[in-house]
Amino acid sequence: MNYSLHRFRSPKLIGVVDDAIAFMEETPSYQLPPPTQFVGSGVYALYYVGNFPLYARISALNRDSLVQPIYVGKAVPPGWRTARAKETRTPDLYRRLREHSRSVEQARNLALVAFKCRFVILADVEADLVVPVEAELIRRHRPLWNAVIGGFGNHDPGSGRYNQARSEWDVLHPGRLWAERLTGVSPTLEQVVANVEDFLR
Repeated sequence: MNYSLHRFRSPKLIGVVDDAIAFMEETPSYQLPPPTQFVGSGVYALYYVGNFPLYARISALNRDSLVQPIYVGKAVPPGWRTARAKETRTPDLYRRLREHSRSVEQARNLALVAFKCRFVILADVEADLVVPVEAELIRRHRPLWNAVIGGFGNHDPGSGRYNQARSEWDVLHPGRLWAERLTGVSPTLEQVVANVEDFLR
């Protein structure tokens, strides 16, 4: 059987994703979170510009212009993954950025003022680009909190599920109240720091 006969390629799709990323990279940046609520879903990037010593290289890259995200993510309406989402005018993207702001604020060794964000709103038929745009941004930039330090986007697992381990992010940036309740075996701070240093080297 010749499986190559089933492989579909589309330079047009690559071009559209590239266009969306180029558009996003020209949008205004904001302090995290953006100053006013807005409607829509889409893709976003967070940039670090502070003085946390371990992130000095990232901060230096972003000093003159925002070129190296520390995290890339997406926000979609409820029911999107099961194709049950209805056309809504809800602030999904804004809410996700607000959630991330609260995580940063709770971390004892990070300052919210050290984070900026960019985003692209993808609505109507363009909403189908959310996943490929997010994936391509991660491939291009390999953001630290996507590639090495997992757990930033995690939520409180809820009562009865606190036997999980704390994520690398919560080990490196302690302070989220729900993460403090987790009792599983977590990586050591030394392991996490070494992984970051190796990655940034």
